[in-house]
Order: sequence, then C-alpha cells, then structure tokens
Amino acid sequence: MKKIVFVFVLFASTLTMAQKNIYESIRFDEYTNDHETLAIVPFIAHLELKKAVNRDELSILAEKEGYAVQNALETYFSKRKKRKKFSVDFQNIRNTNAILAQNNINYDNIDTYTTQELCEILDVDGIISGNLNLNILLSEGVPTDFSILDYFSGDANYGRIGVKISDGETGKLLWKYENEISKKTGKNTTELIDKMMKTASRKFPYDREKRRNRN
Repeated sequence: MKKIVFVFVLFASTLTMAQKNIYESIRFDEYTNDHETLAIVPFIAHLELKKAVNRDELSILAEKEGYAVQNALETYFSKRKKRKKFSVDFQNIRNTNAILAQNNINYDNIDTYTTQELCEILDVDGIISGNLNLNILLSEGVPTDFSILDYFSGDANYGRIGVKISDGETGKLLWKYENEISKKTGKNTTELIDKMMKTASRKFPYDREKRRNRN
C-alpha cells in the first residue's frame, strides 16, 4: 500500500512540476542595465466560483484578489531584500496605488494602459504584473484537508497564476513565471506567493548574485 501511495505522490508531483513555467528574455541584461526601481501593480483576476454570485459582487471579489496578490508580493520582496541582494528596489505599493488613483487609473481600467505609460506615470523602470484564474477566493484561505485522490478528481486544483516583469522603456516582456494553484501550493495568498517565489528564486532575474555568476 505504501508503494502505491508513493507512486501516486510521485506522479502528482511530476504533474505539478511540469505545469511550472519560467521564461526570461535573452536580452534581459540589455534591457535592464539601468533598472533601479520596479512597481508592483494589482493583478487582474478572473473568477469562476462554484457558488453563485451576481456580476457586481464578482467584480468586487476579483478586485480584492488582485490587490491581495499585489500586497503578498510586496511582503515577499520586503522580507527577502533583508537577506538577499536584489539589483533593484521595489516601489511601496501604497505610493503606487496612490499615484495611480491621482491619475484616474483604477483596477477596472489599468489594463487599458501600456507598460510604458504606467512606468512613466509611476516614475519606475519596470512593472511587475500578472493574472489570476481562480475557482475559489484565495485571499480567504483554502481547505486544509488533503487527499491524494483530490489530484485525480480535480478538487485540488484552484486555478493558475502568472507573474511577469515588463520593461518600462520598450514594453518588452522580460520575465514570466506561471504556476498551478492547488492545495499544496499554499493555504492563502501570502503563503502561495511565498512558496511560489521561493521556487522561482533561483531564476529570479534581479538576484544580484545570480547575475554576477552569469556574467
């Protein structure tokens, strides 16, 4: 029985790893040579909840999830910056959101602005943004009980997240990381981002030590 369970776990882990995807532009160093500050903007969330909600409520909930990821990413980078040397700083999200609001940019229309426009308005060199596809409200937490059979029934899959970094001058995609969201990914938004970014940390392009070794 233990061997069967082990095979199930190994198979599920293999599926999870196969669904992770990291992209980095071959011209990353060229585009980011003068980068000093990045802004983290609210993520665009698409919700397909199992419970019935009206369109207005769904819009409010999606916005809440998008800001929760923005906050979780800032928390992650703030903690890591104390221990790890990044080659860039990260704009305080309170300042980011305040500047956006002063320019009449909000969650509903931010995706109508180009990367170059947002970077000019925020006075930063690049933007960290992304998308969420969820069938639960991750910010409110996920069930903690877990069964290996959940992988095969689909009950372990809550959606997908994509984090990307874009260059402010050219608008080019510099780096992107995608991952499935499941029961093993994390019990809430903060834990999800922490685990996900730790997994991607060896590939995070603004890691000063990584760039030194590459050059």
